[in-house]
Amino acid sequence: MARFWVIAAVVAAAFMIYSLVDCAMTDRSRIRGPRKGVWLLIILLPVLGGLLWFLVGRGRASGRPTRTVAPDDDPAFLRRLAQDKDQEERIRRLEQELADLDGDGPPPQERLPERDKDSDGGDKPDRRDA
Repeated sequence: MARFWVIAAVVAAAFMIYSLVDCAMTDRSRIRGPRKGVWLLIILLPVLGGLLWFLVGRGRASGRPTRTVAPDDDPAFLRRLAQDKDQEERIRRLEQELADLDGDGPPPQERLPERDKDSDGGDKPDRRDA
């Protein structure tokens, strides 16, 4: 008989802890009846408090179901796509401007000398440092 009471006490304590955590984590807009602090005190009643919390105090998730919106119907998504398109166009124009500036090249006096190579890609035989 003692085992039964020990097991019952452990189950009651676990239920009370679960009820306390659930109450503490629940959004205040979902709580019915007294405020959250009062519910935390009510839950401290061994089994009755937890039962009252789950039957009376804890409200439903929301009154209306959430509607899933497809991406092509979501105005925020479409606005973000337009912004991305504008930004990509701007980047493309800036890259083209940089390519045009690089295409002009530096003045001839600032150009680096080219390596001594034959047309076949090998070193020239008359180089003395080779």
